[in-house]
Amino acid sequence: MATDTAPQPQFYSRLLLLVAGLGGLLYGVDVGIIAGALPYLEATSGLNAQQLSFVVAAVLMGTVISTLFAGFLSDRLGRKPVMIVSGVLFAASIPIIALSHGYGPLILGRLCQGISAGLIGVVVPLYLAECLAPGERGRGTAIFQWLLTIGIVAAALVGMYFSLRVEEVAKLANPQLLFAFKDKAWRGIFWVSLPPGLLFVLGSFWVPESPRWLFRRGKPQLALAALERSRPPKQARLELEEMERASAAEQKKTAGRKVAESLLKRKYVIPFLLACLILGLNQTTGINSIIGYNTDILIQSGLSDVQAHWGYIIFTMINALATVIGVMLVDRKGRKFLLSLGTAGIIVSLLFTGVLFTRSERDRVDVRQAAEAMANGRDALHFDFTPALERKWLTQAGHADLAGQPAALTIIYSYGDFSASTPVVRSNTPQSAKVAIDRASCVPANGVLAFFSNPFGNLQEARKAPLRIEHALVTPLPSQRNGWLVALTLFLFVAFYAMGPGICVWLALSELMPTRIRSNGMSIALLINEAIATFIQAVFLPTVGRYGYALMFFGFAAFTVLYFVTVTFYFPETKGKTLEEIEAHFSGDAAEAAE
Repeated sequence: MATDTAPQPQFYSRLLLLVAGLGGLLYGVDVGIIAGALPYLEATSGLNAQQLSFVVAAVLMGTVISTLFAGFLSDRLGRKPVMIVSGVLFAASIPIIALSHGYGPLILGRLCQGISAGLIGVVVPLYLAECLAPGERGRGTAIFQWLLTIGIVAAALVGMYFSLRVEEVAKLANPQLLFAFKDKAWRGIFWVSLPPGLLFVLGSFWVPESPRWLFRRGKPQLALAALERSRPPKQARLELEEMERASAAEQKKTAGRKVAESLLKRKYVIPFLLACLILGLNQTTGINSIIGYNTDILIQSGLSDVQAHWGYIIFTMINALATVIGVMLVDRKGRKFLLSLGTAGIIVSLLFTGVLFTRSERDRVDVRQAAEAMANGRDALHFDFTPALERKWLTQAGHADLAGQPAALTIIYSYGDFSASTPVVRSNTPQSAKVAIDRASCVPANGVLAFFSNPFGNLQEARKAPLRIEHALVTPLPSQRNGWLVALTLFLFVAFYAMGPGICVWLALSELMPTRIRSNGMSIALLINEAIATFIQAVFLPTVGRYGYALMFFGFAAFTVLYFVTVTFYFPETKGKTLEEIEAHFSGDAAEAAE
């Protein structure tokens, strides 16, 4: 009898890990795919800068929307149906985007991708936490994160492949052929991401429903059957008995009390607040901005365009490899150890990155008066940042000693109450040294966008206000050696992040929340996470444009110090404990917490 049933738990555990891993892969593709497609979409779609920004941001908007309702849906419908829906949405988004010929379908497809990502980010870690045995829970959630990083690597490699192809076509000096191939390139980048979505949908049909969801829906026999599919029968019965004891104790404590009162108990409030704090601090390490703007950061640190792109690929690969180390250690060393080690390493890495940028940015010069003279009262400004113009502006500003070496230019400008920053251009790269300033790139198109840009801004006045140059910052580019040193510090940053917070943040989210509030609590915590990520990405470029990269990295390091203190002194070790034992720890009842 034992020999007949022994392989079954192992098979289903592997199936759970595979399906969850595909969910992580889709999440990573959602994060990384637009970076490779955007240059070609920009060149061929005919969309303006504001529309392109919405195409990029639509995923985040969709994620926020679905995160808000993911907990409710997974409680109402079950974990498995929500996983299926998320996979279907992702698979459907690909043809919508790849076959689109206009702004509307692009936005719709990207929104579907974002909704899918939000559902996956909540339901897959939740599902794994409730299905896997305590000894496998850390590894299972870690594999979700590992394949998430593989998704980012895959997106970067696909983007590089099409970039090299476009470069070859560009050598033919045929503008029509190049335009057609760029149009084909961004569509091809999205088509490549379709197969993992289809596999995730198929896999989600095969896995069982969460045993803890079944138990809370009054189906203990089905819950036991689901448990037995991923662990030995004896262990499954013990876990079911533990669920029954925890449920009975909860009913006894809350009998005759209002639900609102019971939800304010210590066992709910403390783990909920701790999970929200950890997710928020996870974003303040700067991880999303450092991934999203990695190539730009490396270019401004001294690397060439091609070197920076290769640097980003190395960055994503280190992210994936370090995640493997985290997978192997998370159930051996524990969550607390990896979080403490990871945050400590992140602090050191960010401080070194900030110091390197401080050295290169100390010679930054504001040539605002020269830029204003060029604008000369005009409503828009378009020019090439050539070496001759760089020398002229620096000489006029009294810094002739800096003239002659390659430099980067950022202009912060405004129309009325609304301001914007130009992308960074370099005087030694003529093909990308064009500066374009106009009202459409700064003033929001409608009142809704204006509110989110500046709630107190006067949109009508901004539509008539003259162009004002606030800063025109010329920064001499550092050496290539400095660029590789910055790349090295970022490699160390992502290595420590991947094997610490990158692995454990999903575990913290799913393990800390008590069963009664887990799904909705995870939704709220992830919503906070997305809100902080949105804010950081919104202020990243303006802050860098005004104050430089050094201040941004020092700020990330400061918040990570708070992260280190939180996980070192307040985060409980959850390695090897059932979800009911973790819940008992936060109840403050010594009898419940006893093992």
